[in-house]
Amino acid sequence: MNPDPRRWWALVVLAAAQFMVIMDTSIIAVALPDMQRDLGFTPGGLQWVFNAYAVALGGLLLLGGRLSDLWGARRVFAAGWTTLIVGSVVAAAATGAGTEVVGRAVQGVGAALIAPAAMTLLMVLFAGQPNELPKAMAFYGAAAPAGGTAGVFLGGVITEWLSWPWVFVIYLPIGLLTLALTPKLLPAVPGRRGGLDVGGAVAVTGGLALAVYAVVQAPERGWTSTATLVQLGAALVLLAAFVLLQRVAGNPLMPLRVWRAPDLAAANVAMALLGAAWIPMWYFLNLYVQQVLGFDSFASGAALLPMTALMTVLMTTVTGRLIGRFGTKPLIVSGLAVLAVGLGLLAAADPGGSFLADVLPGSLISAVGMALVFIPATLSAIGGVAPEEGGLASGIVNTTYQIGSALGLAAMTAVATSRGADRLGDAVALTDGYSAAFAGAAVVALVAAVLAAVTLRGRVAERVPAEV
Repeated sequence: MNPDPRRWWALVVLAAAQFMVIMDTSIIAVALPDMQRDLGFTPGGLQWVFNAYAVALGGLLLLGGRLSDLWGARRVFAAGWTTLIVGSVVAAAATGAGTEVVGRAVQGVGAALIAPAAMTLLMVLFAGQPNELPKAMAFYGAAAPAGGTAGVFLGGVITEWLSWPWVFVIYLPIGLLTLALTPKLLPAVPGRRGGLDVGGAVAVTGGLALAVYAVVQAPERGWTSTATLVQLGAALVLLAAFVLLQRVAGNPLMPLRVWRAPDLAAANVAMALLGAAWIPMWYFLNLYVQQVLGFDSFASGAALLPMTALMTVLMTTVTGRLIGRFGTKPLIVSGLAVLAVGLGLLAAADPGGSFLADVLPGSLISAVGMALVFIPATLSAIGGVAPEEGGLASGIVNTTYQIGSALGLAAMTAVATSRGADRLGDAVALTDGYSAAFAGAAVVALVAAVLAAVTLRGRVAERVPAEV
C-alpha cells in the first residue's frame, strides 16, 4: 500500500484540531471573572461555562464516533468544525448567561464530532506504515497538553488586551482555514452501512446532563429536596435505560462486551476521578489568583503557565519512558497520590498569600501528578481491547474523563459555595470556599489512588513500548 504523500501535512491539520478542542476547555479560564461580571452569572452558575462544553462533548463522543463510521470521517470532521464555528459565534455574541451556556454547548457538540473523526483519519493516513504511526501518534498526542498550555496563556493575553468574547472569535479564522484545507489534505473515507442508536445517544446525554444539573442546583434547593431527588432519580433511570438499550440495540453506541477487556473498567474509574479532581483545581485556582490575590487577566494567565508547561513537558518527554520502565499501574497510583499532595498544599492557601508561597508549589506538584496519570490511564483503558474496538475504548475513556470533570466541578462548586465562595469581595470567605474545594478534590484524588491500587491489574503495561 502506497503511503499518502499528503499525510504529514494532513497530520498537522488533525493535530491542530486536537489542539483547538483541548484549548477550548482552558482558554476560558482567565476570562471567567470578566464573563461573570458582564453576563450576570451567579458563582454557582459560572461553572456551566465549562460544564456545558464538557457534558456535550462527553455525552456525544460515542455518537460522534458512530457517525464517523456511518457517514465518513472527513465529512463528520468538516461537520464538527462547522458546528464549532457556529457555537463560537453564539458564545462570542452572548449578552446573557443563558446564551453563553448555549454557545458553549454547541461548541461541545462540534468537538464531539471532531475528536473521533480526527483519530479515524489519522489511522487511515498512516495505515500500513508501522514505522511512522508511533511518531504520528506522539505528535497528535502532544497537541492536547500543548493546547491546554496555549489556552491558559492566550486567554490571559486576549482578555487583558482585547476582551473576553475574543477567546471565542479566535476560532472563526482557524475553523474556516481548517474547512478550506480539509478536502485538499484529508482522505475521503467512505462510510459504511449500519443503524444509528439514537435512543442510546439521547439516554446517555440526557442522563449525564440531568445528573450534573441536579448536583449544581443541590446547594440552593437542598440535597434532600424533592427537585434534587427527582432529577437524580430521573438521571439514573436514563443511564439505566442506556445500558439496557446497549443490550438490545442492533448497532449500539457502546457494545457491552468491550467491558470484558482487562483494566478497561478500572482505568475508566481512575480517569473519571482524575477529571473530578483536576478540573476543580484548575477552575478554583484561577479564581483564587484573580479574586483573592488580585492578579489581572494577563498576570493570571502567566501564573498558570508554569503548571501547564511543566505538565506538557513531562507528558511529551518523560512519561513514555517511565511507562516502559515501570508499567502503567505504578504511575497511575503514584500520580494520583502526588496530585492529592499538590491539592492539599493548595488547600492551605491564605487570603493574604502570594503566588510563590500559595500557588506555585501546589500547582507544580499537581501538574506532576496529572502528567504521571493521564497517558498511563488512557493506555490501560485501550491496551486490552481488540484492535477493531480501539476507537470505541478511546471514546469511552474520553467520555468518562469529561463527565468526571463535569460532575467533580459541580460537586466542588457546591462545597466551595457552602463555605463562602459566593461572597465576592470578601477575600477571607472566598479563600475558605476555594480551600474547601481544593481539599475535596484532594480527597477525590486520594480515593482514586486507593481504588487504582486495588482494581488495576497492570498486565497491559508491560506490553507498552517506551516510545509512547
